[in-house]
Amino acid sequence: MMLDVSGFSFGPALIAPNRTRFRLWAPEAQRAVLEIVGLQPVEMSRADGGWYQAEAACGAGAQYRFRIGDTLVPDPASRMQARDVHDASVVTDPDSYEWKCHWRGRSWAETVIYELHPGLLGGFSGIAGHLTRLSDIGVNAIELMPIADFPGSRNWGYDGVLPFAPDRSYGTPDELKALIDTAHGRGISIFLDVVYNHFGPDGNYLGLYARRFFDESKHTPWGAAINFAEPNVRRFFIENALYWLNEFRFDGLRFDAVHAILDASFLHELAREIRANVAPDRHVHLVVENDNNDATLLRAGFDAQWNDDLHHVLHVLLTGETNGYYSDFAKAPAEKLARALDGGFVYQGDMSEFHGRRRGSSTAGLSPVSFVSFLQNHDQTGNRAFGERLTVLADPAKLEAAIALQLLCPEIPMIFMGEESGTREPFYYFTDHQDPGLAEAVRNGRRSEFAKFPEFSDPEKRARIPDPNALETYEKSRPDFSENARSALYKQLLRLRRERLTSRLRGAVSHGAAAVGAAAVLARWRLDDGAILTIGSNFGDEPARTPLPESQPIWGERVSGAIPPATTLVWIDAP
Repeated sequence: MMLDVSGFSFGPALIAPNRTRFRLWAPEAQRAVLEIVGLQPVEMSRADGGWYQAEAACGAGAQYRFRIGDTLVPDPASRMQARDVHDASVVTDPDSYEWKCHWRGRSWAETVIYELHPGLLGGFSGIAGHLTRLSDIGVNAIELMPIADFPGSRNWGYDGVLPFAPDRSYGTPDELKALIDTAHGRGISIFLDVVYNHFGPDGNYLGLYARRFFDESKHTPWGAAINFAEPNVRRFFIENALYWLNEFRFDGLRFDAVHAILDASFLHELAREIRANVAPDRHVHLVVENDNNDATLLRAGFDAQWNDDLHHVLHVLLTGETNGYYSDFAKAPAEKLARALDGGFVYQGDMSEFHGRRRGSSTAGLSPVSFVSFLQNHDQTGNRAFGERLTVLADPAKLEAAIALQLLCPEIPMIFMGEESGTREPFYYFTDHQDPGLAEAVRNGRRSEFAKFPEFSDPEKRARIPDPNALETYEKSRPDFSENARSALYKQLLRLRRERLTSRLRGAVSHGAAAVGAAAVLARWRLDDGAILTIGSNFGDEPARTPLPESQPIWGERVSGAIPPATTLVWIDAP
């Protein structure tokens, strides 16, 4: 049965044009008072299970907060904030936007994703101005980095504390709906990155009145783990997912770092609830980021996983960097690349020296489209000390060979904003904490984080790492989107993918991959119609000798007996 979104447990609900029901789960609070701007305070009645409820004569636009003891707090399920995370919440009308496009989505196999930071593209209205450009390149889906309200006006979004409220620096809920409506009218899907593994450190008041939200016996890199053993906590996040998918009509969600959700049963329940409560004729796609390489999720309602393994081994081949987690891919990188092309994950239960444990599970039987491939993303670029992109780290010819491999292999490709124009601007980690103490802690923490790396043993070099809280750090992260030869390359490759591959990917299966040199691979897939896709990539400086198809490649020059250096060749041969 479809869930009536107006019946959500969390957040305000309009029950008449000028009457709103307010609910707050506050099991540790002895008393809760609803304070609405312009009205008298309303004592909230306590119900079973730690719930407080009240109704008031107000409608959309009313600003309100809850008083817990001596502290005024925003609604943890606020649909919009008047200003920032510490300020009043605002009642919204979920039906105020008049939809123009009745889009049902597109199939997963045809998807080409473009990950972007909403603020750097000018907020929701600014993103709309890029849609024609992106469509012309061949992008048919955009993925917004998290938009849940965060402190200040500059943030990656992973410090969000109000998961239902689009950050006001990006626009209003109706402006977000207008962006989604516009994108759908142009045939572009929109995905949203959501964070269900932690809350940010600034503006999270849950510990004051709902300590059961967290399990102090379990910890993640951000502190006490979210307590998914508590049914109301599970419901909070399930309702959040359905809110974005049903009220805003997002076409899918990307779930951040699900390995830090320490109750895997919640993820299975989440997928079941989404599949049961989204209209069955819509194409809605669910993607995870999961450092554990848990392939069971890809057989239990989730469409795909970000393929970090493929990224890591390609990064090693392109840059020669082997520090940190890249150390697991430093030995025999061509063999590891072949495994990633053949089966998605490199680590499928194998011992990881970096992690100090076995990592991953078997991907047997999974389609290549169960994996999202990328050469860069917000993490892999922005978590570098100086935010360097591959345009300044890699040989240009080898990078172009990697782009061809990524865009013409069967995995679902994702482009990080700026890649398509070959931008050389960095992408930094940035914040806008108004608390000077927290800003200083983030600045020092960022710099001390790199102290363990030999190249940052010099304190003077660490001091040059950009201050995340400085406006300059944010402004320097704006990509240059000027059309150039790199843009033309992306257009060519994505046109080939669309014309020659997309319709044949649903039933694609690997036909094996092997290293054919120290930095070269040859991989094959049988496509849906029986045709054989062959890709040979050489990231070395010498030819990689290997038997090759005799037919004319669809990408690259015809050669015999060897893959030239810094080259990707692609063939499709009839069955």
